Amino acid sequence: MSVDPRTLGWLARALTHEMSAVQQYLAQSVLARLWGDDRLAAELRHEAIEELGHAERLMESLIKLGVAPSAGNLPPSRLGRTADALLAADHQLEVDAVRLYQQALAHAERMRDGECAQLFASILREEMEHVNALATLGGGERHG
Repeated sequence: MSVDPRTLGWLARALTHEMSAVQQYLAQSVLARLWGDDRLAAELRHEAIEELGHAERLMESLIKLGVAPSAGNLPPSRLGRTADALLAADHQLEVDAVRLYQQALAHAERMRDGECAQLFASILREEMEHVNALATLGGGERHG
């Protein structure tokens, strides 16, 4: 099966982003646990698992296309000294994800690649939900 190399590029960028998100949420979960904020730790761990699901879907798509999945160099996790600082970093991570998937979706639609467009649109919806969920998490009282 022939696929547009730029589409493969979007899939690879998305995979790198998702693996970065897994790393960040998991590291933040550990940090929150060390602070004694078990509720925040559990919420962040749940987010890491959701992002891992996105990575798995992207890997499946790459494998179906005959490409071995490989995330690029992952940037360091964004931590912070307070829960609010963690949530601010996570909000930026999710905003970046929304932008990435909007651009990837636009490319897939231009290429008339319905399968990739559907994948990108689905993950885009979930990332937009993450942005909204982080807004509600940030509204609560936080310690750290």
